[in-house]
Amino acid sequence: MAPRSIGSLTVSFGLVAIPVKLYTATQSASAISFNLLHKSDGSRLKQQYICQKEGVVVERDEMVKGYEFAKDQYVLFSPEEIKALEEVGTHSVEISEFVPIESIDPVYFDKTYYLAPDKGAAKPYALLTEALKQAGRCGVGRWAARGKGYLVILRPIGEVLAMQQLHYAAEVRRASEVEIPKPEVKPAELKLAQQLIDQQTAEKFDADSYKDELRGRIEAAIQKKVEGKEISVTEVAPEGEGKVIDLMAALRASLERSESARSQVTRLGPRKAPKRVEEPAKVTRKAGKRNG
Repeated sequence: MAPRSIGSLTVSFGLVAIPVKLYTATQSASAISFNLLHKSDGSRLKQQYICQKEGVVVERDEMVKGYEFAKDQYVLFSPEEIKALEEVGTHSVEISEFVPIESIDPVYFDKTYYLAPDKGAAKPYALLTEALKQAGRCGVGRWAARGKGYLVILRPIGEVLAMQQLHYAAEVRRASEVEIPKPEVKPAELKLAQQLIDQQTAEKFDADSYKDELRGRIEAAIQKKVEGKEISVTEVAPEGEGKVIDLMAALRASLERSESARSQVTRLGPRKAPKRVEEPAKVTRKAGKRNG
């Protein structure tokens, strides 16, 4: 099913204005979520807010927002005051500069949107997309929505122009803040590691070749529960910690395994992995009856 536009924007660079439609690039709504239920009767639970001082339930019309400026000391803000502080929503993204796409570390990337040309904007849209592709650059600008201001870049993905929200610098921790020991790396170890990387190198990243296995297991378990079947839960022993390994031996073994797997694929061609045979369950839980 074709995606639906969630809004309209105008992208401008110089004196060129391009009206576009906005689409979400990801599908967070497809995530599996569980509801909290009362164990005894299976009914949904309702969230409540309790006053820590009086120990009573506080209704929403009795709530105000406050900022803790010192331990247990707050300044209060009315809804009108908070609203006045929010960023005024805009329907435009003005590109302020163009930078090489590789100059932006992926750690700054946040939510992604797709942009499509609105009526009469196909030509300037195609022009900007192609110019960015050939220049190897992306446009940097600002966008305001939902009361917040966002730093964004516009970058081409094939023939589509994508708008990528970025984290501000203050939101990203510097990698240099993480303390990393500096042991000596021997040339022989480095050579083996590079050989292993070469053996497992693909021409490009293919997202379709990676599947969400956890989601598949959860969906299968849910279906069994719906059908009133039993599911098996096997207790997994925790792996040992702090194991000392022979780095050279591990690298050589990795190379041999990688080469063996490669040879098998070459001889037999790609094939589906065999179904995993589950071990006998140590703990068995029965599915409860559905309510209704």
